[in-house]
Amino acid sequence: MLAFIYLLATSAARGESVRKPTLEAIGNEVQCLCGCNAPLNGCPHVNCTEKAEMQTFIKQEIAAGRNETTILQDLSLKYGVQVLSTPPAHGFNLTVWVLPSVGLLAGLAVVVVIARRWKRKPAVAAATPAAPLDPKVLTAVEEEMKSAGLGRL
Repeated sequence: MLAFIYLLATSAARGESVRKPTLEAIGNEVQCLCGCNAPLNGCPHVNCTEKAEMQTFIKQEIAAGRNETTILQDLSLKYGVQVLSTPPAHGFNLTVWVLPSVGLLAGLAVVVVIARRWKRKPAVAAATPAAPLDPKVLTAVEEEMKSAGLGRL
């Protein structure tokens, strides 16, 4: 069984490297530069000159026998990195891949800290017993309240 899984994995890896790039596959990985903010294949403009120019460039690259990675690199060299739908995971663009995970972990840590603080019972307030009242002070307060007309306790 283990040998079958190994053969399946290696044949899938070989199949990916042999697979010829298509206009459809590459068109889904790059953005149209006409301003529509859509993938090249999904550009809603009927006579989009940028779409036609980019598709012609991709067809020329495929005809030259280049693989998908090389074609994407050539597109980013010609049009800039903004043409790629997903930024490359190196350099400053690596923050796009790392920051969401860091933010999620930081938020989770804050929630855990707050939940633990809410769960703790205040031990200081329950440990100190109330001091008994002095009867002389109590009678003085009662007399003062009577003289002020506040009534009885």
